[in-house]
Amino acid sequence: MKPMQKQNLQTLKGFRDFLPSEKRVRDSVMTKIKSTFELYGFEPLETPSLEYAELLLGKYGDEADKLVYSFEDRGGRKVALRYDQTVPTARVLSEYQNELGKGFRRYQIQPVFRADKPQKGRYREFIQCDADIFGITSPLADAEILATYYNIYKNLGLEDLVIELNDRETLINSLTPYANDQVSVSSIIQSIDKLDKQTTGEVEKELIAKGLTQDQANSSLNSILSATPSTNLQAIIIAAQSLGVSKSNLKFNPALARGLDYYTGMIFEGKIPGESGSVGGGGRYDRLIESLGGPNIPAVGFGLGFDRTVEVLISRSLVVSNPTTQVLVTIFSLDLQGETLKVAAKLREAGINTELYPEPSDKLDKQFKYADKKGIPFALVLGQDELNNNTVTLKNMSTREQVTLPLSEAIAKLKI
Repeated sequence: MKPMQKQNLQTLKGFRDFLPSEKRVRDSVMTKIKSTFELYGFEPLETPSLEYAELLLGKYGDEADKLVYSFEDRGGRKVALRYDQTVPTARVLSEYQNELGKGFRRYQIQPVFRADKPQKGRYREFIQCDADIFGITSPLADAEILATYYNIYKNLGLEDLVIELNDRETLINSLTPYANDQVSVSSIIQSIDKLDKQTTGEVEKELIAKGLTQDQANSSLNSILSATPSTNLQAIIIAAQSLGVSKSNLKFNPALARGLDYYTGMIFEGKIPGESGSVGGGGRYDRLIESLGGPNIPAVGFGLGFDRTVEVLISRSLVVSNPTTQVLVTIFSLDLQGETLKVAAKLREAGINTELYPEPSDKLDKQFKYADKKGIPFALVLGQDELNNNTVTLKNMSTREQVTLPLSEAIAKLKI
């Protein structure tokens, strides 16, 4: 027989493992996000990881198509891994529009896959966290989106979140007079969108290189930077404030463009002071669903930067990895194993997260060290004396204090 080749035990580049301490942190953040979504009436949606390739390809542009994981399955079908959640949702809206009805609110938290070049903060599998309202054109829907986004970060303890706002109408009306045969409005907007990373002088040079005169480039910058909120955006801001969004967390930024042509109205980005980049954003996109092959349904929503948000929370010590197990049930001796298992069962029946020590022949000291290593806050001992007196001994692993008491009282103590 040929010797077995050594297996590669590393993860693929751009993919990650999350050990229990990391997973608990992520789950904690995700739970708070989900609770806020549901507080605002959003309903959960899941779509398959695999779709027909023809559904995904050709929807994002030539460059993005290269990042779609596509292949042929065993049945000879051309399939692809989910690249984002918007295109699959367009399919869902088309397939189930009669069931979902007008005003459908969905939230979706699932991994997406992109064959991108892995680098710091960029992965080939990552979580997208979206929320959208479909079928409504009223500014109230936009305001609800802002209120939901704001309260997610407020509930996470990031109350200094700044939501930068603009309206595509402001951008287009301000910049259309400077477009020409060489430089479209969209191209000017793409350059203006770089003002958060480049100086006005650098952006002006780029506009001139594209085909604007120096006067046109200078005037276009002055025009956008002196713009005021549109009537539509003012209505959204007033409604959002009535819904509880603090005025101090909203900032009109006439140069904000989001860089995507499919937005048709309000656009926004969330930024944390002192942190680079954004933690998500979104806006109104009334024609995108139809352009992706779905029905003509207006929409407004956002994508939340889940991984980036988790990183900020960790850096600010706003989230901790608390162990999920509340008590370790030790095994005092093989003779008492049966009675000890009954105690563990009663703890679990009472809703207490309980781990049973797996090796009954180990000494108590080793079992206590095991609890310490795993960060389990309590250890429970059932010795012969405890069994004779219908009691158990509960040891606080942090203070090392222990108390002997009836099991019912131990359960009450653990539930506090």
